[in-house]
Amino acid sequence: MVLSAKATKIVSELTQDKPKLGDLKKLGGEIKKDHDLAMELWSTGEFHPRLLATLIFDHKLLTESAIDQLASDLLQHDLEQRNQLSDWLLANQLTKSRKLVALIPTWETNPSPVLRRWFWYHQARLRWTGQVPPENSAELLKSLEKEMADAEPEVQWAMNFCACQIGVHEPQFRARCIKLGKALGLYKDEHVSKNCTPSYLPEFIRIEVAKRE
Repeated sequence: MVLSAKATKIVSELTQDKPKLGDLKKLGGEIKKDHDLAMELWSTGEFHPRLLATLIFDHKLLTESAIDQLASDLLQHDLEQRNQLSDWLLANQLTKSRKLVALIPTWETNPSPVLRRWFWYHQARLRWTGQVPPENSAELLKSLEKEMADAEPEVQWAMNFCACQIGVHEPQFRARCIKLGKALGLYKDEHVSKNCTPSYLPEFIRIEVAKRE
């Protein structure tokens, strides 16, 4: 795609200066919605321009096929960048439209690890953002117990995070989530910074429940 003068200027600045995430959010707030510009930025394949694009897409123009393409494009990035881009797309676009939110439940078994990560992370968000938990936790736990051990790393993390949120916010499933975490041992040896909650399921649940008591 041949970039406009505006897109060229932004890309040049972002690729040279390596901006902080806060700077990108400020710039996105100034631009607001500009779907054409977002598509130009996304077409560069560069990390920071794509992060900015996630803020200024017009979710009304994101069709199912467009989302499939975005998910495919994300596989060009390493895991850290892919997860950052995925999380910003989910938070800033996919959860802002009833039409797009309605698509998310269909991604649980999608071949794309990006779409499956969105499914599980969204289920977690439905719980930790203070909403009443959906009535699908028992079904989710069945899938977690069956599939989490062998999931791709990015999907596995989101599945584990979902199990953490179920365990924290739904006491009736807490023991089951802790049992799953102990059985799998995922992230048990993870080192985290002071005052950060570890990803190891039993510890995450213990710490987060204690904060709420």
